[in-house]
Amino acid sequence: MKINWVVKKWSALIANEIYFILRLRSEVFVVEQNCVYQDIDKKDLEAIHIMGYFENKLIAYSRIFNKEEYFKETSFGRAIVKKKHRGTGLGHELVAKSLVEIKKNYGTNAVKISAQAHLKKFYSEHGFVTKGKKYLEDGIPHVAMYLNII
Repeated sequence: MKINWVVKKWSALIANEIYFILRLRSEVFVVEQNCVYQDIDKKDLEAIHIMGYFENKLIAYSRIFNKEEYFKETSFGRAIVKKKHRGTGLGHELVAKSLVEIKKNYGTNAVKISAQAHLKKFYSEHGFVTKGKKYLEDGIPHVAMYLNII
């Protein structure tokens, strides 16, 4: 499956891109995971958005942040793959693309993420290590994970 990756700052996004980003995030995080939370959190305005398209449809997404925009460290979040495309390796491709864009835009490989606890093994395959205890974020167990941070 050949993914067309598009990377844009918020100010460069067009209305249709914003609509489909918010639709995919709502489909996965609100409906599929049955989690009521405030997805539109003003952080989108600071983020760089990574969109993965297949046959002109948005099927993968994440947003990246420079230091101090979300955490003290650079970060990415809202990483999602549309349900019918999971298990294809696209999630790993999305994480790799997010890390490349962090390096390209912010000049670092040191990254902190807030990962859903059930995805610890997935992120560990990219070199992330868990530090600290599980915590609830929007009612879902999460863990802090770090890459290249001692």
